[in-house]
Amino acid sequence: VQLQASGGGLVQAGGSLRLSCLASGFTFDRYAIQWFRQAPGKEREKFSCISTYDGPTYFIESVKGRFTISSDVAKTTVYLQMNNLKPEDTAVYYCAAPLKDDCDHVPRYWGQGTQVTVSS
Repeated sequence: VQLQASGGGLVQAGGSLRLSCLASGFTFDRYAIQWFRQAPGKEREKFSCISTYDGPTYFIESVKGRFTISSDVAKTTVYLQMNNLKPEDTAVYYCAAPLKDDCDHVPRYWGQGTQVTVSS
């Protein structure tokens, strides 16, 4: 199982980024893909998830209305569109796979992180 997160970068507040998580090594359209982030000095937090099987999504309150998540089964990729970014969104972003169709399940596999930096 491999997860490759990409798309991070430096952006000004109010800007947008799209992160990608390319998955391989498992049946992509049967399980959930989760997104976590870890800001400097803070614990890693789960902030979004999608069931690639039937599409339900999850977001924490602080990103609702600004972030959207989608999946492309043919490309085995989950996309995280982040709009109206704020400095408090600065963090290392990780995608993870619990290998369950359950966003609450503990991740079994992690991608490498991708840095998102939002300047004020």
